[in-house]
Amino acid sequence: MPRKKRVWFPGARFHITSRGIHRTTLFHDDEDRCEYLRLLEEAKERTPFILHTYCLMTNHIHLQLETIEHSTGQIMKHVHSHYATYFNQKYHFSGHVFESRYGSELLTTVEYELEVNKYIHLNPIRANMVTCLEDYKWSSYFHYVQPTNSTLVTTERIFTFFPEPKIDNYQKFLQVKVQQENKYVNVNKG
Repeated sequence: MPRKKRVWFPGARFHITSRGIHRTTLFHDDEDRCEYLRLLEEAKERTPFILHTYCLMTNHIHLQLETIEHSTGQIMKHVHSHYATYFNQKYHFSGHVFESRYGSELLTTVEYELEVNKYIHLNPIRANMVTCLEDYKWSSYFHYVQPTNSTLVTTERIFTFFPEPKIDNYQKFLQVKVQQENKYVNVNKG
């Protein structure tokens, strides 16, 4: 039976997820994470898209991206096929690195976009990997709280939904969710 064709169109926004085969580790060290981010940058050059948010966990990834002229299939094929080659060569493995096809959820409302952004950034806290987002360097959180001229992440769209001071209000937005879950977590140390 053929796979169901994914819906996409220029300007579509998605929550992309993928994990290691049999839930095994995708990123053994910082070099692996750097390579994945490098491949995302490379994919942006070859098949332009807008990356709003990302988080690289130990055995899975989350991306919040917006298409321009290429489907998510074209984008993810480049990133994941090259990462699988890198991973298999480095660790002397063969075969699949990712468990099945990546997940792709179309984001149809602003509220949903914001919830996905929050979900992605809070993932390391939910997984009990850190208690403070500033302690996890493998997400786009720093692009939001310490803005730079990143070529990888674009924060402008998400920030349009927050009043000035945007960074402070964004951090409060993240904290509200954490407090609602009855966890006390410092979104920032300052």
